[in-house]
Amino acid sequence: MNRPSFLEGALVALGAALGGSVLYTGLRLALLPDAALALTVAALGLGYLLYLLGRSGERVGRVLLVLAWIAVSAAALGLLPGVWGQVLIQLGFIWVARVWNFHGTPTAALLDLGLILGGGAAALWAAVHSGSLFLAVWCLFLVQALFAAIPVRTGLGPDRTLGPTAPAEPFDLARRAAEGALRRIADHP
Repeated sequence: MNRPSFLEGALVALGAALGGSVLYTGLRLALLPDAALALTVAALGLGYLLYLLGRSGERVGRVLLVLAWIAVSAAALGLLPGVWGQVLIQLGFIWVARVWNFHGTPTAALLDLGLILGGGAAALWAAVHSGSLFLAVWCLFLVQALFAAIPVRTGLGPDRTLGPTAPAEPFDLARRAAEGALRRIADHP
């Protein structure tokens, strides 16, 4: 699994803030401010989702997650006026993607949910006090970079965990094979 580091997350936050600001400015030339902001939020959500999927070693559910994102985001853009519905949907998809791809325990999922909520609060605070989309997006994704500090799920195998396991590294495969051979030798005197 290619788990991102905090530094990489901070760089992603900077890129998202720059990209979101530029996209919003461009969309404002053709759309109303609320529609431009909603589309910008959706684009940032998709960009971060694709980033997470690219950094994850998980192979199962990628296409389904992207298709679900497309369906739910498009429905929200069409049915929910304003930007708040889109913000909540994107934050929810970020959380689901990280839980699916990086966390294996309920505790890790709850810690990640706390980061999502804390990042949303930091972004709201930055937007209210500065009026800057750049600072709001940067604060949101900078807090999200802290998810690198949440403990990684271990590839314990289906006999010791109920959730999906991390892809096995060559060393882990060799260690498991050696342990299995030792168990077989110990069972047959």
